[in-house]
Amino acid sequence: MADGMKILIVGGGIGGLTAASAFRLAGADVNVVELQSDWKVYGVGIIQPNNALRALDQIDVAEACVDAGCAFPGWRLTDLNDNLVAELPSATGGAPHLPPNNGIGRRTLHDILLARAESLGANIQLGCTLESFEQDAEGVDVRLTNSDEGRYDLVVGVDGISSQLREKLFPGVYKQKFTGQGVWRYNLPRPEGFDWARVVFGKNSKAGLVPLASDLIYIFLVTPEPGNPFFPDDELHVLLRDRLAEYGGLVRDLREIVTDPKEVVYRPMEPVAVDGPWHKGRVVLLGDAVHGTTPHLAQGASMAIEDAVLLADMVAADGDMEAMLTAFTARRRPRSDLVYKTSLQLGEWEMAEWEDRLPPDANFGAVMGQALDALNAPI
Repeated sequence: MADGMKILIVGGGIGGLTAASAFRLAGADVNVVELQSDWKVYGVGIIQPNNALRALDQIDVAEACVDAGCAFPGWRLTDLNDNLVAELPSATGGAPHLPPNNGIGRRTLHDILLARAESLGANIQLGCTLESFEQDAEGVDVRLTNSDEGRYDLVVGVDGISSQLREKLFPGVYKQKFTGQGVWRYNLPRPEGFDWARVVFGKNSKAGLVPLASDLIYIFLVTPEPGNPFFPDDELHVLLRDRLAEYGGLVRDLREIVTDPKEVVYRPMEPVAVDGPWHKGRVVLLGDAVHGTTPHLAQGASMAIEDAVLLADMVAADGDMEAMLTAFTARRRPRSDLVYKTSLQLGEWEMAEWEDRLPPDANFGAVMGQALDALNAPI
């Protein structure tokens, strides 16, 4: 069915570029529109669990990601002063021939995905996006913000957690909600012998360290941010160092080299979930546009990648488009709901622990383990 179809992909991020390659491999004519006039990929890292690598293997870029990144076996949990609390190896049940985890720079990943999509013949337009559309049972007539017009068999919205296309489809219905937490990220030199990712539990926050390359790691810091404050860009390095002040050991040493405000990435946690249909007619949403999660399971990008490869696979089969898109949502929703709800629960428990009101039955390890084990199942 996909052979010869015309597909418009709205958004040129991780999910959009993955979808471009997946649909080209299925034989579709693909046009990607990206609002940015040039690629502005913020320079921190990303975690690719085994299930993400499995999906990327379907567009033949998993090995390129591992070669350009840094595979690691799992997570070491420590206290503020680097005393080991637990060691949690990650499973490879989804794709045993690939590592359990891979850390990679976002810019590096973007370059890999962009090169793959372009090599397969996807057309990519920067500086424009979808302005309006009208559809009937057979297709979608679109107008872009650069005044280009065209008719497509399917429009795929992968334009992020603040999706404009989501608002066009479901005006005023689905809004982001602040959870009370924010996450700070910064790239740093990799210490010698740093082979596992690490989570360090503070009294008022949670820090993590993830290897990205032979000479690079990134630090993330999850903090309570009451009232969802605005932070001036030129003060971000000072604010991050302030929030790292309670840590000893390796984090304390790394804190001293957080010096460039331009390289600090701060994001409030403002998830969104579409609990109804993910499509209207021949316009469908994927990734953060339809299930934007918090980062507690490191699965946000993974869910977008899985969405993209599965949708292309399902479209490639013969069948009614409406029935296929309905089936796609039904198949993906249990996984995205698992990630979304589990991540929210973990965040709520973290906030409760920092405020000394953690429920006695809270079990971070069990909940995380059950969710991650479930994600090894087929997509």
